[in-house]
Amino acid sequence: MVTHYVDSEVGRLSTVLLHRPGRELARLTPRNNDDLLFDAIPWVGRAQEEHDAFAAALRARGVEVLYVAELLAETLAVPAARAELTEIILADRRLGDTLSRRVSDHLAYLDPTGLADILIAGLARHELRTSWDRPGGLVHTLMDEHDFVIDPLPNLLFTRDSSVWVRDHAAVTSLAMRARRRETTLLDTIYRHHPRFGGTRFAYEPGLEPLEGGDLLLLGPGVIAIGVGERTTPAGAERLARRVFAAGLAHTILVVPIAQERATMHLDTVCTMVDVDAVLMYPAIADTLVAYTVIAGPDGEPQVDGPAPFLRAAADAMDIDTLRVIDTGLDPVTAEREQWDDGNNTLAIAARLCVAYERNIETNAQLERAGIEVIRIPGSELGSGRGGPRCMSCPIVRSPLALPAGSAG
Repeated sequence: MVTHYVDSEVGRLSTVLLHRPGRELARLTPRNNDDLLFDAIPWVGRAQEEHDAFAAALRARGVEVLYVAELLAETLAVPAARAELTEIILADRRLGDTLSRRVSDHLAYLDPTGLADILIAGLARHELRTSWDRPGGLVHTLMDEHDFVIDPLPNLLFTRDSSVWVRDHAAVTSLAMRARRRETTLLDTIYRHHPRFGGTRFAYEPGLEPLEGGDLLLLGPGVIAIGVGERTTPAGAERLARRVFAAGLAHTILVVPIAQERATMHLDTVCTMVDVDAVLMYPAIADTLVAYTVIAGPDGEPQVDGPAPFLRAAADAMDIDTLRVIDTGLDPVTAEREQWDDGNNTLAIAARLCVAYERNIETNAQLERAGIEVIRIPGSELGSGRGGPRCMSCPIVRSPLALPAGSAG
């Protein structure tokens, strides 16, 4: 059993979970891309090349890269895991009894790798194995041949959203959008059944109040910021607060309201950490973002204080003088363009070392002027789902953060 531990955004990254895009991206069409939460139809081959460059950049810095599809296939070799996931697929009320039996027959024929592929890439009507003596029934008959019997998961690319590690606990989230909910089912099954994750303890589980990993920033040991907006609800933030307080995983939660808009769907679309005391932030909100400070009261009930300016509340919770801000772009137009292109969404490999999309030229220059080393990766196709390097990565092991001098610990 491997020890998994993450207590910050900037501790030295040792192991990360990625999903290399595959056939599920090829399922996107102008007819369904809105429902599947993509703004454009990506060029799949180029997206894979860009993702491979991302993984190579991480490996070049000594990071172990794990892939969801490989872990899922290995997990499906465990009979209990296979039975659980198959049961969940067959419980889809859209199928009806007859088609559900046909899908069951189809899945039973697959080896673990083939089943993992179907669970990620989906299954269209014309791909379903049927015969004249065992037809699919009324539901099958009325479906278009390209309709999905099992929906694809193109957003699985963004592994940050479906699970987050808080110290040695996995928080398997509860995704708000229907098109993404099976992602957390897959991650939950991997963490519970894959030998590598044996004994994993959980800080959150699918089916609870909506909470997404892109809204969680581990500002430092014991301090978590949670954005509430389009995807994460206040109830989700409160549920996580109760659970991390009860498990002793954090002493302070900062709840940060953000606009319920596509461009700011998660907190990490407007703010990410690049040093132990520095954030990259969209300047249009840097001075207006507020936070409610939540701590555990004597009776265990969350106590809420605020609101206060986010930067002040964060510095106080982290026990530092100030939280430095590096702006996205120098002028409003550049800042808005680069924020839309995930300029704020960087992945820190370590303090003062981050991965960013090469297209955000001014933001990357700003980072370097502030003493942050930037590893640039291509992202013209990967960005079509509105996500950057942080969105595409779930850190599983980071070195414990060395606290700033004078901090409380």
